[in-house]
Amino acid sequence: MIIEGIIIVIYTIAILLIFMYALAQLNLLFNYVSAKKKDNSLKFDFSNPNEVPYVTIQLPVYNEMYVMERLLDNIAKIDYPQDKLEIQVLDDSTDETVQSTLTHIEKLQQTGLDIKHITRVNRVGFKAGALKEGLEVAKGEFIAIFDSDFLPKPDWLKRTVPYFKNEEIGVVQTRWGHINRNYSLLTRIQAFALDAHFTLEQVGRNSKGHFINFNGTAGIWRKECILDAGNWEGDTLTEDLDLSYRAQLKNWKFKYLEDVETPAELPVVISAARSQQFRWNKGGAENFRKMMWRVLKNKNISAKTKVHGLLHLLNSTMFLNILIVGVLSIPMLYIKNEYEHLKPYFLVMSFFVLSTVIFFICYWVMYRNIYGKGIKNFMGYIGMFFVFFSIAMGFSLHNSIAVLEGHLGKKSAFIRTPKFNINNLKDSWKNNKYIKKKISAHVIIEGALMLYFGFGMYSAFVVGDQGGDFGLFPFHAMLCAGFGYVFFKSLAPKF
Repeated sequence: MIIEGIIIVIYTIAILLIFMYALAQLNLLFNYVSAKKKDNSLKFDFSNPNEVPYVTIQLPVYNEMYVMERLLDNIAKIDYPQDKLEIQVLDDSTDETVQSTLTHIEKLQQTGLDIKHITRVNRVGFKAGALKEGLEVAKGEFIAIFDSDFLPKPDWLKRTVPYFKNEEIGVVQTRWGHINRNYSLLTRIQAFALDAHFTLEQVGRNSKGHFINFNGTAGIWRKECILDAGNWEGDTLTEDLDLSYRAQLKNWKFKYLEDVETPAELPVVISAARSQQFRWNKGGAENFRKMMWRVLKNKNISAKTKVHGLLHLLNSTMFLNILIVGVLSIPMLYIKNEYEHLKPYFLVMSFFVLSTVIFFICYWVMYRNIYGKGIKNFMGYIGMFFVFFSIAMGFSLHNSIAVLEGHLGKKSAFIRTPKFNINNLKDSWKNNKYIKKKISAHVIIEGALMLYFGFGMYSAFVVGDQGGDFGLFPFHAMLCAGFGYVFFKSLAPKF
């Protein structure tokens, strides 16, 4: 009974942590629904030339062969007074794109655009190091940042910079859009997850003054805020989350603009999605490790903001809890049917299926805002919700490894996400030179977990004396399907 007891304790803790996270999401939903839509913010008057501030746009890039030309041509269309605009291409590339990028920049310079090509002899600090080095020579009072796959619209600066009239604001962040949302199931799932973050979470936190994060791109910083918060640091894989928390702990305010969309490209190959997920989830855990005590000890923020802040930093750790619940759910199925005296415990634990109901409601509000109401859209949402949850659980092993490395302080290099410049099914990514072709050992374990949860489905038919126990059958079916999708996609991306 000792082993069974340990399993029950670990399983219970993981279930309770997931439930706490679900309650926090529900609170964010209430915040989101009640958020004031009318904006009375103080703004710069751009009809007055004296109020138009100097802006530097930073473009941190690294071996971006397929999107570099698109990026530069798009940035050149930004509608802003040329005498108040500087563009820095922070190029850490190590391939032939260094020369092709320079050639393209020289052409743009001939149009009168103030655009500079800044290179380094090493990649110290990775993206954070490049941003920091560019900041040293930046002329702008405000620093806009775009990754290479982002395509801001011409009026982007005119819709974001005015909010800095309020001198307390250190960052203005915009919502990400997805130019290839419907390319494949993989891109639709990524868009679904990101849409939830950029509606429910960012608005829900920002509307009540809780900490949010600059998302690494499609946002703009007050230069003074960056310097006051301690500048960019490369000791975590999510330098954006790190600087965001350091700035807000120094009482800088962040402004999130849900109505300003900045289109971008989603990874179309699972290896690219894996590298991005690994970096984001490991970086989140690293920042929890780095920021936890700073948040708890800060006397200038409320207890509620501290709770939301800690849960925000623990976002990625939910994957570890999901993996634990999934793996232990099969032995728990046998324990349930072996020990009759534990029946009251399992009746109580069944209450926590409410976590799934909460997520279902929260995500529906997000989905409805994008696609509209109606029974057709609702039925489409039901399918997307369960497909999303299945595949998210299929990523739980991969992301849990990232989380554990982050919490344990294991350092790793900043692995960029390959870009593709692909918008429709006719475009091919097969010859992309940056795609990781080596199959990780994690993939083999994911295949084994697919079989393990298949066994869980079989177990539903054989346990108990009343012809089976099917309470966990849907859960095991989703886990089997999710791990199966990730496994086969990783072996054969075209599958």
